[in-house]
Amino acid sequence: MVNNAEKEKKQTLPTTSVILDDGTMVELVYDTSRHRTFFAIFSAGRWTLQDRVTTSSGVTLVPFSPDNNLIANEAVLLPSTPSIYGSEDKLLGEIQGFIHRYVDLSSTFEKIAAHYVLLTWLHDAFNELPYLRLRGDFGNGKTRALLTIGSLCYKAFFASGASTVSPIFHTLNAFRGTLILDEADFRFSDEKAEIVKILNNGNVRGVPILRTMMNRQREFNPQAFQVFGPKIVATRSSYDDKGLESRFITEEMGPRKLRSDIPINLPDAMKEEARELRNKLLLYRFHRRFETKLDEGLIDPDLEPRLNQILVPLLSVVGDPHLREDLRSVASEVQAGIVAERGLLAEAQVLEILAELMMTSERAFVPLADVTVGLIERYDAEYERPITNRWVGGILRRRLNLRTYKSHGVYVVPATERAKIEALCARYGVYVITGTTSPAPSGDVGTTGTS
Repeated sequence: MVNNAEKEKKQTLPTTSVILDDGTMVELVYDTSRHRTFFAIFSAGRWTLQDRVTTSSGVTLVPFSPDNNLIANEAVLLPSTPSIYGSEDKLLGEIQGFIHRYVDLSSTFEKIAAHYVLLTWLHDAFNELPYLRLRGDFGNGKTRALLTIGSLCYKAFFASGASTVSPIFHTLNAFRGTLILDEADFRFSDEKAEIVKILNNGNVRGVPILRTMMNRQREFNPQAFQVFGPKIVATRSSYDDKGLESRFITEEMGPRKLRSDIPINLPDAMKEEARELRNKLLLYRFHRRFETKLDEGLIDPDLEPRLNQILVPLLSVVGDPHLREDLRSVASEVQAGIVAERGLLAEAQVLEILAELMMTSERAFVPLADVTVGLIERYDAEYERPITNRWVGGILRRRLNLRTYKSHGVYVVPATERAKIEALCARYGVYVITGTTSPAPSGDVGTTGTS
């Protein structure tokens, strides 16, 4: 038989935060002066501090222990109690003032960072999130910026490129807070691959990372780790993965002389200032969490879906119309850079030749061999490898996802792909200037096949 002590232990669950079925919000707080953890519980417009809470299913939730190594060593930063903040504008001004006092950022990014802090405390109201990044060489203030901005974020967890990846997975899964990652370039490929998984999966809700764990019986037991949440990283360079690059709002560090009023060493008072702001931000979360939602009216039709996906959540917490325009300008610059880089790829060159042939032809298809000949005539000097029909066909099918089929013994791209080709031209920054042509007439369709 299971005794009462064992039964109670099974029904007790250490927790950092939860929203109960009735809308009650439960958040972990840590009183450093008494070395105690509590729950700040918000319900029916009032908050209280308690050492446990029981759910409707009979499970007793308890706070993580104050002796937890991450909490005791301030690797994870928590508020100590909810605190009155006045108006939202006043709170935002205090956040921006705190950032301005300790770190030298461009005026636009300083405002973005202040709003990003607010977003971290409301991030679970959204399904997609952007990341912030500080990029630059050593000695340009990246770490200072991380410490300053990160100290205000929701359950901020500080790690560095020297950390092993496993505790990052476990901490994100347990605390569901903000990852603050310094020196995120990584020296070894296996570390880079693992952290890139976290960054690639961590900005979209519902995409956990599966890792194989071993249970007490020494059996392999795959476990899903939740890595969704806001993230602020510092790197010296860009990532090779262009998809990952599109998730960042980036500040280039070090292009200007450091402001004379920035302290060289952080004062001891900074920690207490940051804690007081976290306390105010906790009450802000209690007040605003259920009011916050994605504003689809802020979607910019001129931006690609991925950029809108990461930008709109931040715009949804930005009330300043001028800052919204600044953010859209930043996104437009990012998009222009992505398109420019795509334009240097082999896909863009193949697409350029194909589009020209498609737009100037009256046939119902473009022979793949014609694309190959055009590519050789225009770009042969740029390639060390031979340009063949098979290679061009592979680019069309596997990289551009265009349909080809066999007609009278030769592979062709049908004119029915024209709309897709036009969309790809916009994506790759390929511009084809042609005269007006007649609609392509129907032609003979031979045996379908693949090369």
